[in-house]
Amino acid sequence: MEAKKGINRKRRTPHHGESQTKKKRRKLEEVDGKSKSSSSFLDKMRARLSGGHFRMINEKLYTCTGSEALSYFEEDPSLFNVYHTGYQEQMSHWPQQPVNIIIKWLKDHSPSLIVADFGCGDACLARNVKNKVFSFDLVSNDPSVIVCDMSNTPLKSSSIDVAVFCLSLMGTNFSSYLQEAHRVLKPCGWLLIAEVKSRFDPNTGGAEPNKFSKAICKLGFTLESKDFSNKMFVLLYFKKKEKQNSKVKEIDWPELKPCLYKRR
Repeated sequence: MEAKKGINRKRRTPHHGESQTKKKRRKLEEVDGKSKSSSSFLDKMRARLSGGHFRMINEKLYTCTGSEALSYFEEDPSLFNVYHTGYQEQMSHWPQQPVNIIIKWLKDHSPSLIVADFGCGDACLARNVKNKVFSFDLVSNDPSVIVCDMSNTPLKSSSIDVAVFCLSLMGTNFSSYLQEAHRVLKPCGWLLIAEVKSRFDPNTGGAEPNKFSKAICKLGFTLESKDFSNKMFVLLYFKKKEKQNSKVKEIDWPELKPCLYKRR
């Protein structure tokens, strides 16, 4: 009987030990789970806070002039990073990026064409083409980016072959950006515009596309082609007239509604 009891005790001991190990493992898993849950919650809160800051800055840029936006970022340059982080997050949901179409357009043309990228962001365009590119924006995190108000660039008149506005007609004085592009473009130079499609939807408060194009043509351009096939953005291709009218009539510029992103 004693031998059997000993055998039984030996059988129970390892079973008891395994039970304690499982309990410890379970507690560790519970702690780890709570830690991951807490970390996940904090990450979500940070993302929400960052998204809120982006939407606030984005609305500011659409509802102020270029000079006001320049002063805004001069006071706190870190806001520019917050904005572009949020911008890149928004762009990640787009199936196609308009800058890639413009890059392809440039690659299909002569690399000798000199380009001005108005509102260049992280200078993606300049990094992906062989052309000489002057990159302009409100803040520079890259030595190649020139900080300025886009209505007043340091370029000489008639010195550029291609002017690009890729999702950058944001200020309330966007027409002055286009006038600056007209000034720096050579005769027969190209003006490429990519903009959010909803800004050209009259049914939702956007500008009438033909009215917008006519306003640019009155500035001294001809509309060469347009592409409304993408569901997210439109592409407009203008060419500066070789002979300019010395008397430019007052232009009735349509209002471009702000592109305000909703909370996801």
